[in-house]
Parts: sequence; C-alpha cells; structure tokens
Amino acid sequence: MTTTFSLSDAQLALLEQPIEGTYFLAGPAGAGKTTAGVHWMLRLLRTGVPARRILVWVPQRTLSIPYYEMLHRPTAEPGGQVTITTLGGLAQRMVDLFWPLVAAEAGFAHPDEAPIFLTLETAQYYMARLVRPLLEAGYFEGVVIDRNRLYSQILDDLNKAAVVGFPHTEIGERLKSAWIGEQSQRRVYDEAQVCAHRFREYCLAHNLLDFSLQVEVFIRYLWPHPLCHSYLLETYTHLIVDNVEEDVPVAHDVIQEWLGRCRSALVIYDYDAGYRRFLGADPQNGRSLATACDRRIVFTGSHVLSTPLAKLSADLARHMHRSFDAEAEKEGKNGKYDEYDIPPVGAGAETDTVVESPQAAVVFEYQRYYPQMLDWMAEEIARLVHEEQVPAGQIVVLAPFLSDALRFSVVNRLEHRGVSVRSHRPSRALREEPDARCLLTWAAVAHPHWGLCPTRFDIAYALMQTIAGIDLVRAQLLAEIVYRPSDGRPALSSFDAIRPEMQERFTFVLGERYERLRRWLLAYGETAPQPLDFFLSRLFGEVLSGEGYRFHTDYDAAAVASALIESVRKFRWAAGGVVGDDGDGNSHDLGREYLDMVQEGVIAAQYILGWRLQPEDAVLLAPAYTFLMRNQPVDYQFWLSVGGRGWWERLYQPLTHPYVLSRRWPADRPWMDEDEFAARQETLFRLITGLIRRCRRQVYLGLSELGEQGYEQKGPLLQVIQRVLREYTNDGASTTT
Repeated sequence: MTTTFSLSDAQLALLEQPIEGTYFLAGPAGAGKTTAGVHWMLRLLRTGVPARRILVWVPQRTLSIPYYEMLHRPTAEPGGQVTITTLGGLAQRMVDLFWPLVAAEAGFAHPDEAPIFLTLETAQYYMARLVRPLLEAGYFEGVVIDRNRLYSQILDDLNKAAVVGFPHTEIGERLKSAWIGEQSQRRVYDEAQVCAHRFREYCLAHNLLDFSLQVEVFIRYLWPHPLCHSYLLETYTHLIVDNVEEDVPVAHDVIQEWLGRCRSALVIYDYDAGYRRFLGADPQNGRSLATACDRRIVFTGSHVLSTPLAKLSADLARHMHRSFDAEAEKEGKNGKYDEYDIPPVGAGAETDTVVESPQAAVVFEYQRYYPQMLDWMAEEIARLVHEEQVPAGQIVVLAPFLSDALRFSVVNRLEHRGVSVRSHRPSRALREEPDARCLLTWAAVAHPHWGLCPTRFDIAYALMQTIAGIDLVRAQLLAEIVYRPSDGRPALSSFDAIRPEMQERFTFVLGERYERLRRWLLAYGETAPQPLDFFLSRLFGEVLSGEGYRFHTDYDAAAVASALIESVRKFRWAAGGVVGDDGDGNSHDLGREYLDMVQEGVIAAQYILGWRLQPEDAVLLAPAYTFLMRNQPVDYQFWLSVGGRGWWERLYQPLTHPYVLSRRWPADRPWMDEDEFAARQETLFRLITGLIRRCRRQVYLGLSELGEQGYEQKGPLLQVIQRVLREYTNDGASTTT
C-alpha cells in the first residue's frame, strides 16, 4: 500500500490486517492511534468501499478535525462523502429523517408539525423563560451562582439522564440519595427536578428538542425501530469509532450492537483519558467494547513523548499513588490482545533537542507574586520564539480556568514582546466577547423601538472596537458629544455639528469613518426592521469589513462576528415560531429577546470554526481540558499557577453531580468525602498525564507564592511536583535551569 506519510511498523501492521473484521485498538496518547484510524479510512476508500458506507464516530466535533483534514487534501480519493458524526449529530439526523414514525409515541403535542432543534444557547433561553418566574417565587434561594450557570446545570442534569440511560424523573432522587450534608440541599435538588420536568413538558408541548431529548428519542424510539435500525445498519457497513473513552454509555450500547452487524470496524481507545467525564464520559464502559471485537491490538510507547518526560510522568504518578492503565497492559502481555507493539519511546518526535534527564524536561523559577510569574512566563516564551526560533504555534499556555483577567494579562504581555497569541475558551459567554458586545450595541442603536439604551461607556467602547485608529480617550470624548439618548431611545448626532476645534482633535479621517457608520445606521432605521442576523450581516458586509474599520484586518474579530451571526440565526430558527406570541396577544421582538438573553450571560455554543480558523503560528492560551480535547501535541507547555487548587478541585455544581449521575454509581449509595478525594486525585492524575503525553520537549511550571487573589499557593499539584523535584535533588541532580 502506497502512502505519502511515514507510518510506524505497528501502524503498517494494523493496515495490513484484513478489512473484513472488527478491531479494538488501544494505547496511550501519542502512540499513533488516530493517525492509524485516518489511514484506515483512506484504505477503505482506496480498496473500493463507497464513501457513503463509512461512518466515523467521535465523541466531540473537535476530535473529527484530523479526518476532515485528510479528506480535504488534494490527494484524497474522489467520490462521495464520508459521514463523520457524534452521538448528538446522528440523533438529530435520525430524528429529522424519521420524525413522523415516532413523534406521537414520544409524546410530542404536534406530531404533524416539524421538530425544532435547540442549540445550547436556545435551550438556555427557553430554560430561562421557564425558571425565571420560579426564581422570583423563591426557588434556589440558598444557591449563589450566576443565573446562566444555574440554567446550564439543570440542562446538564437532563443530558446526564439521557446519555446514561435513566428517566429524567429520577434526577432529584438520585442526587438526594447520594447527599449526606445539610437538609436544605435536598430542597435544591427537588427544585432542580421541578425545573427539569417543566422544561421537558414545555419541549414536548412545542416540538422543541434539546440535546437530551434528541438523544432520548433516538435511543428509546428510533434505534429499536426496525425501519431506522435497518437503515443505519445497511447504510453504514464500515465503522471507525475514535476516542471511545470520551463517549457516553448509551453511545457505547449502540456501537456494541452495531459491531455485530457491520462488515468492518476499528474502535480506538485512549488509556488514562476520560477528560469528558463531567459531560457523562465513561472510560470503563468504553473499554468493555474490546470484548465485542474480533481482534484486540495495543500500541505502546509514543511518537511524541521523550524519555525524560516519560520518566517525569511516571514519577508524578508514583508519588500520587496512581498507576497507568495497568490492567489493559497486563491483558496485552498475557496474550489477551493479538498484537502488542512497543515502538521506541520518542520515535517520530519532531525535535532536534535531546533532553537526557527528567529534571531537564522541567523548567521553573519560583516567584513571590503572581504578576512576576506572568512576567517570567512571557520572557521565557519571547526567548524561545525570538532567540531559539521556536514556532509560536508549538507553545501553549495552560491554566485550569481562564478568567478574563488572566486572558488579558497573558495576551497583553506576549503582544508587548512581539509574540502572536490566540486564546480559545469554548464556554466563554457572548457578552464577554468585546467584538460581540460592539455589534450588539450598534444593533440596539439601530432599533430604538426596542427601548434599549446603551450607556455612554458602551458607545465609547463600541466606537473603539469599530473604528480603526481611535483610542479609548477620544472614543469616550466622542461618545460624550454625539450620543444623545432621549425618552429611552438611543440617538447619535452628526460629526458635522461638532465645533471645529473638537473636530480637529478627533481628526477628520476618524470623523469621516464615524459619520459613515452613523449614516448607515440612520438609513437602516428608516426602513422596515429586518431579523437581527440580517442586520448584523449587512452591517458587517457593508460597513465594518471595509477599509478604515478594525474588522477589515482583524480576523479574530471577524470570526467572532461570524459566530454571533450564526448564533442569532439559530436562535431565530428555534424561537421564531414559539415566542412570537406569548399566548396573551403580546408579540415579542426576537432581536430584543436575543439581546436580553445575551445580557443574562448565556454561554455560547461550541462553533467548530473557532478551532479551525485559528492562526497556526501563534501561542495558544486555553484551559487545560480544552487543550486536551484539541488532541494535538506541542513542543513546549507552560502551566500557570500550579500551586492553585483549581488543578485539583471540581467546579462548584450545586444542582448536578457528574459521578452520582452516572451508570457506575449505585442509586442508593451516598457520596462520601473519601469518594470526593479519590475522584479529585484520579482527575488530577489523568489531567497531568494527558498534558505530559502531548508535550515533546519541556514543561514550564508557573510557580508563585501568592496566587491571583493574593492567597498562598499550596495546592495538591504543587505538593506532588515538589516531592518529585526533591527526589531528583536528593539523587544529586540539579533542579534549576
């Protein structure tokens, strides 16, 4: 078989196996499993398997990027299109296709009408409409979290019920049976159950399908239906299931049944992963699929990890009293796996630097204050990029959580030193995106009948984000002069009416750009109002993308604008036929509704273009788990605030629980302190193991005595790192670089 890629002997051996059969491929991150999966797909196409017969199943859309990139190469086989999907994508497609067969049986009030599929954003919108009156009536009085997080946690409860496979009516009882604390928390679980039930009833009454209902309809009604069942099994006869450890139990149930009916299958499992456990991932259940396959193959070693980093990872695991996936490796060595390949550690790693000792793979410098740590981090990155000619795209800066303050501090420091940087935070709310706030500010100005009056600061900020060359001082001064709201309606006055001496201060170039924008908004206001996504598309295309405006050259801003327009469009599709009238004859303006939703801080849905349309040669700043789900190795990693407890602690989730609402947890067993400790230790172990396995050369540790909030840093990650480094020192090796 000819290929333009250099494959290992283990990968070539897999690709020489007969196509007819099912294979379970296991191994650690970096062993080349996904690469083998991509080439297995190419092999199917080259041997004449029609593309329409191939289904690539991944747990999250970002993990499908390697398959898409290979299919889009000029050397890809011509023909049809391979189907690449997730459980949610497949469920939505099947519900849409077979809706008339099961709509009535599933309990929808209008089975003769088309279904309306909700995104994360629109689901939160409807949840907010239903829960807001309950909050005013006293629900969740003792819960201190933002409303958008409250809505998302109730939705998460529904999602857990769907992907684990238990009725949504059992959510409250499962949570209460595991709770051993104050009795007031039991009331919170009861209230969450009421909200979840109301939301589900509202969805059934209006043909709305959020993620949980899509999955439930597919699993309970469509997959068992003979017509849908035979359609899927006869259409997709060749399966490739990647990162099965990150998928959910009901997905594993479907895949297991499919494996017995398909002509070929390759199931790929990653040791010591399961980073999406908080979303319902079940690694143990995923590994059980090995028994449903004809042959089981193990890749060990790494094409990424160097020997010192491998030693560092092992030492950290030992000091945490954790072991790698020993059971699976034991199965391989005992012959339960048909192939057991051990390539040289570090083989294929694209590095010219040879690091001999484990401590040389770790770089750190202890600082007292948090800003000093950030300065050190920025200086080290600038040195790597400018002096050692390391591509910026081979550097990643990681933190357990990426706050706005941290994001600004890192980006500002790196840009000041001439280093390009990009950030990615999928859960970032739209109202926190400056470019989105800018566009929505102009939307409020262009629609005075909404009765939304932006503040002068909002106008000044929008002017600064819009007009190229204007600074915040002049933007604020211009807003003070031209922004004249009256009777609760926003209005902008002409630049020509400003006194000449002030015009000169602004410059006539900036004044002409402002005036062009103002006249466009004024002309739009004299026409019939259009849907908000139409307005934003026209504003961007006719004004903001032109020369003289910041969107003209800022591709990140343009990407935000694109995501915002897509968000508004999906909101209009999902809400247009439901909230156009509230039942009392009061009509709703969807544009105004959308702005209200954004003001509540609704979390943005994940847009795959946010991962694809990123500059390659730029330092990536991201939360640690976001980087892991990107599944792409880099040469250098910077871990910030390793003394912080955020690396170890779970997010505060008073309305849900990822471990209790799982198939592994007995319904009547309480969640004890030792369970919480063990879960945190296991999560930390998997996190640091996954990060190190995706690093080729060195890990930089950001250490500061005082954290971002001024508190002393003594988290569990720092403690285990100190024990390992102390061991290296006692062995006579230096721990400084």
